[in-house]
Amino acid sequence: MAYILYTVLLFSLLAATVLYFTRSRWTPYLPDRVQDVLYRLHPSNFTYSQLPSSFMGDVEGGFTSADFDLSSNVMEGDSRGGLDQTAKREIQRLMKMRGINFDEARRVYMEQRFKKNGIGADGIPKDPKFVSFS
Repeated sequence: MAYILYTVLLFSLLAATVLYFTRSRWTPYLPDRVQDVLYRLHPSNFTYSQLPSSFMGDVEGGFTSADFDLSSNVMEGDSRGGLDQTAKREIQRLMKMRGINFDEARRVYMEQRFKKNGIGADGIPKDPKFVSFS
């Protein structure tokens, strides 16, 4: 009887170890809710990291790309406060959690925001009462 118990325990421990070391491969396929829970439980996320509050800080923080270039704002000495703090926090979370670049994280964030506000992927509202005059 103990032989079966130890065998099951060994295989469970082995499976847990394999899943732990390969988590970067299978976690992107989990539902978003489960990914959020796993992201919050990760110990590296308990440390506080202040988001940049200017365009220069945004560039240094990795919130720029060839398609979303902030260097012209920095070169012109733009005095505005930079990008939206809540959007930056969510985009940074997506970049860390899914291991994607800034452009892809920005696209995923906008799709989630559109879906939340009842707008389709093509930019047209999903409201059946919507009337458009073009």
